[in-house]
Amino acid sequence: MKYFLLGAFSLGLLLYGMSLLYGLSGTTNLRAMTAAFAGQEKDPRLVLAVILVVAGVGFKIAAVPFHMWAPDVYEGAPTPITAFLSVGSKAASFAMLIRIFIEGLSTMSADWRLLFYVLSIATMTVGNFAALTQSNVKRILAYSSIAHAGYLLIGIVAGTTRGVTATLVYLMVYSFMQLGAFAVVVLLRRADVVGDELKDFSGLAFRNPFGAFAMLLFMLSLGGIPPTAGFMGKFWLFSAAIDAKYYGLAVIGVLNSAVSLYYYVRIVVFMYLKRDVFGSEPTTSPTLALALGVAVVATLVLGVYPRLLFELADASARTLGAVGIAAAVR
Repeated sequence: MKYFLLGAFSLGLLLYGMSLLYGLSGTTNLRAMTAAFAGQEKDPRLVLAVILVVAGVGFKIAAVPFHMWAPDVYEGAPTPITAFLSVGSKAASFAMLIRIFIEGLSTMSADWRLLFYVLSIATMTVGNFAALTQSNVKRILAYSSIAHAGYLLIGIVAGTTRGVTATLVYLMVYSFMQLGAFAVVVLLRRADVVGDELKDFSGLAFRNPFGAFAMLLFMLSLGGIPPTAGFMGKFWLFSAAIDAKYYGLAVIGVLNSAVSLYYYVRIVVFMYLKRDVFGSEPTTSPTLALALGVAVVATLVLGVYPRLLFELADASARTLGAVGIAAAVR
């Protein structure tokens, strides 16, 4: 009910903002909007439309202060549904965000860049610090997902081709490591154990070495430790911010990554240093083992040899058009 009510309210804000954009530009074509809004940057109606669209999209990506639904929904939903919400819907929402703001509202970059700058700092900071006190792994991953939305917004704030490329790269590597982490939670689900509490991970390294190694790898990747894909993704995001002269944002991102290591390592400690076993032994189905294997290989390969992914992301970023990127940079 919380997700439904808040989602309906945020959707109303998003659609009202879009209706204002249509009314002011007379078109729904994003590239035509760029030309239509040239010279209207100070129009208060247009500024209001941008604020409403930012608020609506902020709910979709679980950015602070529109994040309050995520931890409860992630914990309450079945784990496969939670995995989809944390990856599929977030990736689609960021794709929509990039198209609307980089391509359609590039002339308004001074307004939306400031908004996303504040949202990025608040989102990564609140997400990481809130995760420190959690004992439920799904809630930890929920706050981690919120923090990663803050990291992804760094590329949007940069607004350059490299920034968009870094965002797309990080979305891809985030998908593998986040889905893999939830797959391990699914692995621990048995008839007598829910599998999403920290204590359920106790001694996993001795009971299921592959599952423990996979979770270790995903936690290190989410924390941005080399040579994982998460390190390469964060490296590109922070370097894109530095290239765009957002030095403070890059520093805050690095500090938040250091904070996040605490709760990621906390899960690893339960798996490798604690031996208390709760409930029956976890069993791995062939399908789940295949999913975990794909996530593990992708996390390692994209960390060691990310060139192909970077080239694909760069080609996708350039389809936004030089006009939109250039206007956003100005």
